[in-house]
Amino acid sequence: MRRNHLGSGKSRNRAIAGLVAWAAASAMIAPATTAHGDEAQPFRLCADPTNLPFSSDNPLQPGFYVEIGQALAQALGQPIAYDWYKSYFGKRTVRVTLLGKQCDAMIGLPRSEDFMGPAVIFSNTFAKEGYALVAAKGQAIGGVEGLKGKRVAVQFASTPQNLLASRNDIQMVTVLSPEEGMQALDKGKADVAFIWGPVAGWLNKTTYSDRYQIELTEGDGLSWDAAIGFAKTSTELRDRVDAVLPQLQKTIADLAEKYGLPTGQPVRFGAAQAVPAGTTTGAGTGAQVTAQVTEVANVVATETKGDAAAPSAEAVGTGKEIFNGTCAHCHGPDAIQSEKKIDLRLLRHRYGDEMREKYWATVHEGRPAKGMPAWKEVFTDDQFDSIYSFLLTVQSESDD
Repeated sequence: MRRNHLGSGKSRNRAIAGLVAWAAASAMIAPATTAHGDEAQPFRLCADPTNLPFSSDNPLQPGFYVEIGQALAQALGQPIAYDWYKSYFGKRTVRVTLLGKQCDAMIGLPRSEDFMGPAVIFSNTFAKEGYALVAAKGQAIGGVEGLKGKRVAVQFASTPQNLLASRNDIQMVTVLSPEEGMQALDKGKADVAFIWGPVAGWLNKTTYSDRYQIELTEGDGLSWDAAIGFAKTSTELRDRVDAVLPQLQKTIADLAEKYGLPTGQPVRFGAAQAVPAGTTTGAGTGAQVTAQVTEVANVVATETKGDAAAPSAEAVGTGKEIFNGTCAHCHGPDAIQSEKKIDLRLLRHRYGDEMREKYWATVHEGRPAKGMPAWKEVFTDDQFDSIYSFLLTVQSESDD
């Protein structure tokens, strides 16, 4: 349901090519043997092959985390090896790679016992990462009061959106990614972008010629201490890494500048507000959104064509929220997609009475050859049902 999947042939080929390139590079980066003359074991790093500014399988542009890993391997006196795996699977990625013993360390995990502790243990903090305020240079914001009367681009279902949901004096411009937030700012559709800081900094450096100023923020859910994660059995390696991290402080600071990560004193925000009950975007009242969803569900009641029962308003609303937060990057916001082969509004037109069966098989098992991952370990069956309920409301009878 999202682009750039590990299962695609191109991704596999890039990963394989990247591994070959890294193997060659590693021989120059770190010694191949220990002081005793025995062959050193590699420092195996988990990394996403397409996640700049953090990581990439392109040796010409490795990314912040990968270059930290290279510096660590050199300081530890070990060669480096890579296990490439898409990071958007979240905790599943950690389970498969780090806890599955495919690698020794994963750089950039939030240093918190709430994050898969005690199965995962952490190094000392090496950086602070979080959301940032992006605006024209000279336009210092200085907190939530500085956003009054402004159009603020926020990512759907993010902490900034929740934080501003109760403010009637701030106009939110909802986007689906930091990239869209920067585009809204650059096209004059927003005055400020309140988005993920590292990506904003990277885009400002590489795409927007450093024309914007970026202020870090801090507060509940707005920033985290970034650390290196290890399996709980790797305390010896964790301690060795902690021992060399202090000598890499300047290297890490230089790399942060190289990849555009925002620095400086953060702007303090209060606690994030929960999205009001019944809303899916935080942009309207619960009554308004519930009424809209109910109306859609009532229409579907007469148009389900073979589905056992009309979906409830609650199911449609939940499914729409999950879809826009996870699937819209590939299939379009609200399932509006001009590319027919991934236009989910055509499911009934394409499969008829087999629509539900095809949907169920695809979301559970994926279609790796076509770039569609399996989601059965990410969402529950109830969540899949909710997404299906939403998709029923957008079906078209024609592919014209």
